[in-house]
Amino acid sequence: MKRIVLFLVTNLAVMLVLSIAASVLGVNRFLHANGLDLGMLLGFAAIMGFGGSFISLLMSKMMAKWSTGARIIEAPSNSTEFWLVETVHKQAEKAGIAMPEVAIYDGEPNAFATGPSKNNSLVAVSTGLLQGMSREEVEAVLAHEVSHVANGDMVTLTLIQGVVNTFVIFLSRIVGYLVDSFLRKGDSESSGPGIGYTITVVVCDILFGILASVIVAWFSRQREYRADAGAASLMGSPRPMINALARLGGMSVEPLPKSLASSGIAGGSSWMALFASHPSMEQRIAALQAQGR
Repeated sequence: MKRIVLFLVTNLAVMLVLSIAASVLGVNRFLHANGLDLGMLLGFAAIMGFGGSFISLLMSKMMAKWSTGARIIEAPSNSTEFWLVETVHKQAEKAGIAMPEVAIYDGEPNAFATGPSKNNSLVAVSTGLLQGMSREEVEAVLAHEVSHVANGDMVTLTLIQGVVNTFVIFLSRIVGYLVDSFLRKGDSESSGPGIGYTITVVVCDILFGILASVIVAWFSRQREYRADAGAASLMGSPRPMINALARLGGMSVEPLPKSLASSGIAGGSSWMALFASHPSMEQRIAALQAQGR
């Protein structure tokens, strides 16, 4: 319940901020009696499309801590915490990035990396992962997450999401205007958009949004392959990552909150392969095995 409330409140706040920004800049007045101002519409679409993505990116570490209850290891209190911090420190040095914050959270096996930049990131592992894997397998998972940070995957996916969001908003309103104009053909007394515009925009937002999700999911799957390869490089061999993936494949993995679904080592998949944020474990293992030949 806490996660749902947090998700709704955050999204409402983001939409309010973006609406105010669009109003202040005047780009929300793209539709008027004389027609559709494409320049203003593109500005509006860009603010709403990129704005939401970048605000989410800037808030990603804070939201991750709140939604998972992750506890940052400030001063290691036991040998496991000390080992986690030291392992991430060594991998970050090898990957050429600043030391991420390291956290542990209660839950079934999973791990994630998030943060607005390579030098301001968070790597977190669950208690279930630590209890269910060997140290070498956990080290491989950590290397996978550090590779995500080193590859700039959070920023890349934000940019991709921003681009597709912008086109969804832009194209939906153009189609809505065209449909509304067709329905009101010959009606010279009415001014401004009619009900046809509103309904068409809502329908197109949904349909184009589904297509956009396919594009974003494809990019997300590619970055998982890259992070697996990065983990193999950091570990000096693909074998530890293969073993970690095989182990995860036999575990009950707890889905991460929606905002982190594409950031986890596992999960985030869909019942339809086109919408899966992660490739299957079998596909990832096969790719690593091919790399090791």
